[in-house]
Amino acid sequence: MFSAAVVIPVYNHGAAAVRTVLAVRALGLPCIVVDDGSEPICAARLDDVATQPAVTLVRLARNQGKGGAVMAGCREAAQQRYTHAVQIDADGQHDVRDIPAFLELARNNPNSVVTGTPVYDTSVPRSRLIGRYATHIWVWINTLSLDIRDSMCGFRVYPLPPVLDLIDSVHVARRMEFDFDILVRLHWRGVAILNRPTAVTYPQDGVSHFRLWRDNVLISRMHARLFFGMLVRLPVLIWRKTMARR
Repeated sequence: MFSAAVVIPVYNHGAAAVRTVLAVRALGLPCIVVDDGSEPICAARLDDVATQPAVTLVRLARNQGKGGAVMAGCREAAQQRYTHAVQIDADGQHDVRDIPAFLELARNNPNSVVTGTPVYDTSVPRSRLIGRYATHIWVWINTLSLDIRDSMCGFRVYPLPPVLDLIDSVHVARRMEFDFDILVRLHWRGVAILNRPTAVTYPQDGVSHFRLWRDNVLISRMHARLFFGMLVRLPVLIWRKTMARR
């Protein structure tokens, strides 16, 4: 039977994270908050919000990166016997009110990943748009498809069995490159990707942990690794595309 929990990775997001958790709970959804080694002030706020009904706090002893936190949240969701996990950012970028629509699509397609296609307002920095588009091109190359319209949106619904099987069998990136790495690898394994538009806002008081040089190097290295992984899988990917056209 379909059941889902919302996984929120948090690293020093403070008040924004608390607002996100409370908004999720206002929808009546269970919430798994992963404290990814936050500083004491943020950790104390998370302790407070974890007293809310149906809120589970998972605390990582040291910062593992967004991917590490999401994977820890997915494992906790599976332990609690949920079939699906909703990933959403803690900084207020995503419209929590869209979660029910994402879940409805996932409920009707339980073996697929539902991922957000951002609809930006004027708050988005132009430099971020350019960088994201470069990643999208690499993802389209590395999957030989346009199935993943936006590979960096952190608002998505995962079916837990294929996700846990993937992260238990191969190394999946743990930092900013996680979002596109896991989608590409799931796509390689034949997991369908469904795209749904969703509003994305960059809050003026938002906390970003993107580090220009460090994270661009990590992202570039991951694209290179995925490219060579795609070459190894090229016959299978071509065969799959051929069969899909019949």
